[in-house]
Amino acid sequence: MPLSFDEALDAILLQADGRTTSTEHIALGQSLGRALSAPVRSGVALPPWDNAGMDGYAVKRADVMGATRDVPRVLTVRGVSAAGADATTLPPVQPGTAMRIMTGAPVPSGADAVIRIEDTDEGIDLVTVYDDRDANGRANVRPRGEDVAAGSELFARGTTIGASHLGVLASIGAHAVPVYRAPRVTIVSSGDELVMLDRFDEVEAGRRIVSSSSYALPALLRTAGADVRTLPLVPDTLGALTEALAGALDDGCDLLITTGGVSVGAHDYTRDALAALGGRQTFWRARIRPGGPIGTGTVRDVPWLGLPGNPVSTMVTGSLFAWPLIRLLGGHAGHRPLRMPVRFLDSAETPAALTYFLRVILSVGPDGMPEARLAGAQGSNLLRTMALANALLMIPPDVSRAEAGMHFTAILLPDVPLMTT
Repeated sequence: MPLSFDEALDAILLQADGRTTSTEHIALGQSLGRALSAPVRSGVALPPWDNAGMDGYAVKRADVMGATRDVPRVLTVRGVSAAGADATTLPPVQPGTAMRIMTGAPVPSGADAVIRIEDTDEGIDLVTVYDDRDANGRANVRPRGEDVAAGSELFARGTTIGASHLGVLASIGAHAVPVYRAPRVTIVSSGDELVMLDRFDEVEAGRRIVSSSSYALPALLRTAGADVRTLPLVPDTLGALTEALAGALDDGCDLLITTGGVSVGAHDYTRDALAALGGRQTFWRARIRPGGPIGTGTVRDVPWLGLPGNPVSTMVTGSLFAWPLIRLLGGHAGHRPLRMPVRFLDSAETPAALTYFLRVILSVGPDGMPEARLAGAQGSNLLRTMALANALLMIPPDVSRAEAGMHFTAILLPDVPLMTT
């Protein structure tokens, strides 16, 4: 019996059980988007010293408490602490004195507060303090180790390295980081009607169609962190497909993905080709639209994922199933698609007892709740609406017509920035 969406997703992700890729150390600058294969600990404190959160004067709290414009405090200025100053060479702040200080500069010993320059007369040799509010609470002092304590764990295993992670890792001197290797994914596509762009003249003559998925699917999978190899298009024969799959496995890959040949047509040979190679099929079809003809299993101990050949179905199932599987193989802790409640603004017929995935554009409603509009017509051959969408709207099997105002769950497309107006 065909599986539900969540059952299919669980079965597909189970193919990665115990199959996380090997680990390696790579230069920090090359690690963007990779997953940490071990926790990273800091050998230093960040910030490395108490430093000023404002331009002003480093003082002792007791010297300025109670200061007002009517009853100011006057302190002797002894030196300047600028950003980059050596904290060990600064003279201590004694009672009745202050030190001019810049934002980020080390706070000298003896001082426990920084008075903003706006609350003083900006004096050079003597400074008059008119307000004591900055002597309370944190007192504009950023304590040593406030962001990162020496010896603490910065990031856990499985953390995906983003731009800000690079900044933090650089701050602790991490020249190289331990990561999981990018999963090697091989894509095998079949279809006698398909050609690549170098044969576009046949498309113009009405004899063939462009294999759009040969361009779109590898791009999608690369955003998941995959090292993608796409084989030449395979003719619709059992022998040709079996030979292509065998060659892909011989060359080595962490995941084998096929597109097309997974339905029940006379030229759908994927199941037979896998069986000829000793493959094991976990399931074959899911109760979803588009993308129902989808399957998974293993062949020669390599996980296999069979996506439908229809361009929209390929991209929908690639986003829902292939993308999270690759993330899991690559060691990423966060791999399941992000779901969020939204309000639907259009209407759509969903008559079959299936989970429908409508291509939608999300925006923010007047009450702050996300709202979803159809990206256009929903035919499974209409790839442009997939390009316009930033999310997939899940319509459950018990809803035969989705109406405006109804609340549903949306899954953000993993390769599309969520831009709202």
